[in-house]
Amino acid sequence: MNDSVLLEVTDGVARITLNRPDQLNAINYAVLTGLLEAVQRADADPEVGCIVVTGAGRGFCAGGDMREGAGPPKDDPAPVFLRDGVEASRLLRESRKPTIAMVNGPVAGAGIGVAGACDLRFASKSATFVCAYDKVGAAGDYGATFVWVRALGAAKAREIFLLGEKFTADEALAFGIYTRVFEEAELRAATLAVAQRLADGPRPAYGYMKENLNAAETELFGPHLDRETGNLRVSAKESYRWLKARREAAQARD
Repeated sequence: MNDSVLLEVTDGVARITLNRPDQLNAINYAVLTGLLEAVQRADADPEVGCIVVTGAGRGFCAGGDMREGAGPPKDDPAPVFLRDGVEASRLLRESRKPTIAMVNGPVAGAGIGVAGACDLRFASKSATFVCAYDKVGAAGDYGATFVWVRALGAAKAREIFLLGEKFTADEALAFGIYTRVFEEAELRAATLAVAQRLADGPRPAYGYMKENLNAAETELFGPHLDRETGNLRVSAKESYRWLKARREAAQARD
């Protein structure tokens, strides 16, 4: 991994930070590859129970870097192309671990795809939201057109993409884009408190919840009831064992 994306794991919470603050964390090749690797590592780490994605500085992500682009350098011995890199969004959405976008400032373009792929979006008052693809003559990336149709419905998603209007954080909250909005000084602590609660909670149950929720978008009701009932039994047993092991480990440390 490179310095353009940082990964820290503390007490079961993985924090992934897009680290190009002077460019509002615009996605170049280093961010494309770094974000993918960070999400892969956090998803595979058995110590991690919740994944938080945020941006360094005053913004979350301004979208693609239009000056540098996101293509691999000619001398890269193992190039990662755009379709490979955007797998980060799929992993955030399909991971069995809860994922949170901590939207600490403006988000646009590819950034709305990354944020939309997360289960929850906690935003600061300064976190304006704009599609911006129309400004650069692009159609969408990082799963943006997929996640927002499913989150908001086709009509609202079409409005967001075709009109390209900028929304304030409070407007985005009202539309259902953001889960919660906080004052600037409160965002980090509030987000990490929820992330810690999720990391400490019944991890197997969260995994099966996410499986159910993702499947519900395409599955018929009858088959979904079968899935839900089966997962209920399994998740209860696995969560009991997991929480019991956690309690015993804590007692041993004391």
